[in-house]
Amino acid sequence: MSFLTPLALIGAALAIPIILLYMLRLRRREVVVSSTFLWQQVVQDSEANTPWQRLRRNILLFLQLLILAFLVFALARPFIVVPAVSTGQIELLVDASASMNATDMPGGGTRFEEAKRQALSIVDTLGAGDTITLIRVSGVPEVVLPASNDPVLLRAAISGMQPSLTEADWVAALTLAAADAANAQDVSVVIVGDGGLGEASGLPAVPGEIRYVPVGLSDSNLAITALATRALPGAAPQLFAQVTNYGSRDADVIFTLRVDGELFTADRYTVPAGGDVPLTSAALPANFTVLQAGLTRPAESTVPDYLAVDNTAWAVAADAGARRALVVTPGNLFLEQVLRSLPIIQAFKGDANRPLPNEPYDLYIFDSWLPAGDLPAGDILFINPPASTPLFTVGADSTATGNISVRRDDPRMAFVDFGRVNLLKFKRIGGAAWAETLIAADGGPLLLAGEVDGRQVAVLPFALHESDLPLQITWPVLMANLLDWFAPQSAISVPDGLRVGESLAIRPPFEATSVRITLPDGTTRSLDVGRETLAFADTGTPGIYRADILNDTTVLQSALFAVNLFSPDESRIAPQPTITLSGTTIAPSARDEIGQREFWPLAVLLALLVLVIEWMVYHRRMQVRTVFHPALRRGEAVG
Repeated sequence: MSFLTPLALIGAALAIPIILLYMLRLRRREVVVSSTFLWQQVVQDSEANTPWQRLRRNILLFLQLLILAFLVFALARPFIVVPAVSTGQIELLVDASASMNATDMPGGGTRFEEAKRQALSIVDTLGAGDTITLIRVSGVPEVVLPASNDPVLLRAAISGMQPSLTEADWVAALTLAAADAANAQDVSVVIVGDGGLGEASGLPAVPGEIRYVPVGLSDSNLAITALATRALPGAAPQLFAQVTNYGSRDADVIFTLRVDGELFTADRYTVPAGGDVPLTSAALPANFTVLQAGLTRPAESTVPDYLAVDNTAWAVAADAGARRALVVTPGNLFLEQVLRSLPIIQAFKGDANRPLPNEPYDLYIFDSWLPAGDLPAGDILFINPPASTPLFTVGADSTATGNISVRRDDPRMAFVDFGRVNLLKFKRIGGAAWAETLIAADGGPLLLAGEVDGRQVAVLPFALHESDLPLQITWPVLMANLLDWFAPQSAISVPDGLRVGESLAIRPPFEATSVRITLPDGTTRSLDVGRETLAFADTGTPGIYRADILNDTTVLQSALFAVNLFSPDESRIAPQPTITLSGTTIAPSARDEIGQREFWPLAVLLALLVLVIEWMVYHRRMQVRTVFHPALRRGEAVG
């Protein structure tokens, strides 16, 4: 055994004044008694006292010297040489991803708890000149503690870490460690985890020596790996789900589905080892809002499911907040392509040779076609109308296509540039006093839009194939602006939800002043509207989130969106016996370095324990014990 600070042993000299205090004349407490007759011998002893006394055996003296010995021993920092995983400057990367919540460790402990124990053992063998930079690896890696040699700070930092529910970004974590170790000597990168590095395996070489401390025992895990809904026009919503068995044994599982909080189905399935079971259902309620799926093991099952975070998934109704459009066109590919590329609406193609369907739509797009009879009740976009309608009249063709002007002050014309558009001819539109002219040429309006009879109507009075508009960048811009006017784009658009850790894009309207996000646990986050698109990245917990678009205290829009794990890398919990990094296969590290194990915390603990005992002994001696002579109990005289 050696000492890191042997000069602290000089503190043992404090035992001398402690002993001298016990050799000085005793100080007695004054106690009031009824008579001194029985205390004469005590008075004689007191008169015979001298300033110095012979040192007598005293339990308090022994305990106080023992406390001093333990404290001096701790200050000297005794240590022994032990095997260590690494020495020098250590970049300690602790995996805190979702898979580290697996409970396959002895006693039902989690992998992350074991990872922290492994990290603490590295701290326990830290040498005098060694340092540790502690990095927690989750969706966003963070330096928990920069390079430090203080075991107290390191142990506190490791003990305070918690696992996340996200995928680990090992690329960012290893880049962070490489940047910290770029100019250092004797560097080693120690990875403590279950070995799932994902895309990090192809990274360039990391400075220093790489060491791997594996954590985990089993691959047994069942997970919900997909959950979504779809609804076709006139049909009931359909469910699409998938259950995957990442273990090496076939497993039975009960799949439960709740619709808006009420139990809807509970069915039992057998999922083959390494396989999956797709689930579909066409019997969902028509107007549901939220689905919650869950997995539970049958009571008699002998196959464990060690990771619980992927046993629950959520989905929001796919058509929540969406608007549907019916497109009738003789085969205009330019129109069909632009509608497929814009997620603002759900477009369905109609048959130009048949009447309109009875099912109502939010928007109708008629390209070179008009329905027989009355116009439908929804919003309408006319492109190259072939005849007059009750809303406007169609006149003769015009070739006066020069001097095209755009109404720049109208938001529907934002970023629309018609200066380079070449047009062969267009139809003259009249009788549309309700409409505003957004684009005009010498011969008349090229785009009219407005509200009439409680609906929004726009007219583009020329055939697309008689212009080069579909070949211009302004074509999708124009259609996006018009469709956003017909069907205002929702501030939130994530029909299939997000994966844990992904950012949500929010496009608040112009009148919005803030965005409030309600997390699954009920807490809220506020975002100030300062730009056209906001990003919300605090999606580290699976569940249902709510976004409210506010104008001061008024809610303009509300939307629900689901966040799920859905990560094969995290659900596949089989611990990796080796890892591959920079083209090199790294086996689990043996303790082939020389480290130091200190014992000062044990010495301090023993000192505190002896101090408690000394305090109890002292206070017990301070209590005054009353003793009665047996004769006094009988009422006899004592003499």
